[in-house]
Amino acid sequence: MGVEIQESPVSDDEFDAMQTFVRDYLTASVENEDEGGRMRWYPWHSAEYRFNHILNVVDLAGEIAREEGANADVTRVAALFHDVAKLEVDQDVHADAGADIAREYLTAHGDYPDSFVDQVCTAIRDHSYQGDVTDLPMETQCLIEADILDKVGANGTALMLLRMGYEARSHMDAAEMVGRVVERGRDARDRIESETADAVLQRRLKRARWFQEWLEGEVAEMDGEEAVVDMASGMGGD
Repeated sequence: MGVEIQESPVSDDEFDAMQTFVRDYLTASVENEDEGGRMRWYPWHSAEYRFNHILNVVDLAGEIAREEGANADVTRVAALFHDVAKLEVDQDVHADAGADIAREYLTAHGDYPDSFVDQVCTAIRDHSYQGDVTDLPMETQCLIEADILDKVGANGTALMLLRMGYEARSHMDAAEMVGRVVERGRDARDRIESETADAVLQRRLKRARWFQEWLEGEVAEMDGEEAVVDMASGMGGD
């Protein structure tokens, strides 16, 4: 169970203001860099995509937190800031940078309890943790699970199909790319611990398998057995 904060410290208006800040920060991260930003060669890492991913994670993390008894305010605010630094720093330090940005924002834009700010920043800082999520506070676990889930749903599938163009592939590789999503979903089973997140994962994995089978069944000459899943190719940093 998460650490209980009796009274919600974040109003709807305050959360909306945080969203605006995060969106503007991501946009500025791209516009302020020469030729379009550090990740300009990866179209799906645009400010627009990153903000969409963040909102997806906010919704998923909030749902998991409410069902699992974690603190929903801590979880949602941490989810909102978890990738705020993604477009301006390297992948291996973006969690620490995001926690620093969140702390600066929360201390400057409200009278939030120190315990609340600390929990939010801890969740952001640890959201890239690769060990057993049950070793972490429940709010951090909810954030990690939501981050994983967004990569195995419709959003993750669309990104894999977009990747075909980036890799100069044809539509004949579509089933293989969806197969990567299926494999990612299978790998996620080893990371997902909560019943709520596991239920979401099973629904999404079922849909991805169905889509892969649909492609293989209706696209002429597409051989599903030859669709080699290369999880090592470009999986990091999504």
